[in-house]
Amino acid sequence: MGHIHVPVSLKAAGPRDDRYTAEFLIDTGAVDSMAPAEALQAIGIEPIGRQSYELADGSEQEFAFGLAQIEVMGAITAGRVVFGPEGMEPILGVTALESAGIVIDPARQTLRKLPALRL
Repeated sequence: MGHIHVPVSLKAAGPRDDRYTAEFLIDTGAVDSMAPAEALQAIGIEPIGRQSYELADGSEQEFAFGLAQIEVMGAITAGRVVFGPEGMEPILGVTALESAGIVIDPARQTLRKLPALRL
């Protein structure tokens, strides 16, 4: 399957309305989402913890993470976002996709919204 990108907006919780909007790579192998640390800090998302992650090459690396409002394909959800290195391609992980009610159609290599979420 090829690479799928989708426009995503991240926002800090609360009254501040600054957003980081970019084309995110869909990564169903990633649990959490990741964006450049500088972009997250610029919109008011603060690190609240650290987590060790297994990278695609099998190595482990620890990253800071924060919480963000995530908007994708008109759906709004919230979740963990990892403070990634500068210049990295933003990644949308499977947790955000599932909680927004979005699935991948592998035959068409597209995303589609579910008519309803399972409760």
